[in-house]
Amino acid sequence: MDLHELSLSQIQELISSGKTTSSEVFSYFQNRAKKLNPELNAFATIAEGVPTSRSGKWSLAGIPVGIKDVFSQAGVRNSAGSKILENFKPPYTCTVVKRLEEAGMVSLGTCHMDEFAMGSSGENCAYGFSRNPWALDRVPGGSSSGSVVAVAAGMVPASFGTDTGGSIRTPASLCGVVGFKPTYGRNSRFGVIAMASSLDCPGTFTRTVRDTATLYEVTAGHDENDSTSLTDSTVINPAIWDKKDLTGIKVGVPKEYFREGLDTGVRMQIEKAIAKMKDLGAEIVEITLPNSEYGLAVYYIIMAAEASTNLSRYDGVRFGHISGDGADISKNRAEGFGPEPTRRIMLGSFVLSSGFYDAYYKKASLVRELIRDDFKQAFQKVDIIVGPVVPTVAWKIGEKVSDPLKMYLADIYTVPPSLAGIPGLSLPIGFAKPEDGSGDQVELPVGLHMLTGHLQEEKLFMVANVLEQAMAPEIQSKQPQI
Repeated sequence: MDLHELSLSQIQELISSGKTTSSEVFSYFQNRAKKLNPELNAFATIAEGVPTSRSGKWSLAGIPVGIKDVFSQAGVRNSAGSKILENFKPPYTCTVVKRLEEAGMVSLGTCHMDEFAMGSSGENCAYGFSRNPWALDRVPGGSSSGSVVAVAAGMVPASFGTDTGGSIRTPASLCGVVGFKPTYGRNSRFGVIAMASSLDCPGTFTRTVRDTATLYEVTAGHDENDSTSLTDSTVINPAIWDKKDLTGIKVGVPKEYFREGLDTGVRMQIEKAIAKMKDLGAEIVEITLPNSEYGLAVYYIIMAAEASTNLSRYDGVRFGHISGDGADISKNRAEGFGPEPTRRIMLGSFVLSSGFYDAYYKKASLVRELIRDDFKQAFQKVDIIVGPVVPTVAWKIGEKVSDPLKMYLADIYTVPPSLAGIPGLSLPIGFAKPEDGSGDQVELPVGLHMLTGHLQEEKLFMVANVLEQAMAPEIQSKQPQI
């Protein structure tokens, strides 16, 4: 079996047993990335040279990983997918990447993304869009578009992205990989270019749930440089990997997640996965999350407000694009920002302005608390909540670009958990044909959205791993034609 078909754990075993070296592994993925990148456009930069073989305490030594172009790496161009930071090279490395390096992992390169992490499709990148390896005329999802493509196409065994309102879970569902965002505050945001500070959450793309847990233990933990960083233990009990059934687990299914707008094919795959969980011994419980219907409105007010504030620093004075002699700040920003950041800056400035703050931002903040309470009450009745990640399979490139509202609706299931700050995971559970009227008969990946309570990552990994193992033969029978 080729290396790109193996999980991170399997590659670890090959290196540990002496059947290959970390240098050979890195060289393999480097060559594959260089071969596929012209067509897929996953990487903004690909590392030159091959590091010497090394060892590390986590046995991840020398294994390559893709890094979203929003994570600062000292001396490496860090554009956040925007022209306004086209030539920016940070002087320091973010905490997440530092911890990966301490574990021996090596960055294969930086991955393309929607500009300043704003987008659900990957089409807002100033340097061209990435393509879904399952169907090259379809989007991979965003904003962590390059990161997900790199894993789905086997260019790296794992990659890092950020999830603000679904930017890891959505592309993971559309590209058929495991996408995970931890509890807000588990992974440090220090050195990660901010969009919405109360929502941004670094996370991972991997081929398996166990790989996800491995990386979680490497990167998660308290960071004194991040005031929102949590101090709770991040150790995962290895006994969870021996679990073979879901006896005693109560699975909540929100009735609000199965209403109009969910494609029939996607619904069938989600219902099939829920039935499998029942077969594995889980108790299925219908629950309600009554304030979820306000999630999108709340999110696009709070996110835009925080984004407009965070992006105000990019003016060409301290850093950022400079037009002419740089004296005209408005021109620096107009030339540097693309349409989507401009749209969100304007919206955010509006909801924070005098006379509208109470009507919009303050009210949205109050409803956010109601959404959090919905999840708290639900997790008093169930152990885990499941449902769809995205209402559809991957859509055609260009299909929703001219209709921002239609694009925003892709986040309808992922936004409420982000507002609540709880961990979430997208697990590949099947395939469905598009229902967009295109007539395409290609079967595209569908992910199951799995959510647990605050700091309940271990339970999330346990349940997801049991279901993954039960459904593995069917899922692994299909691979992207790359």
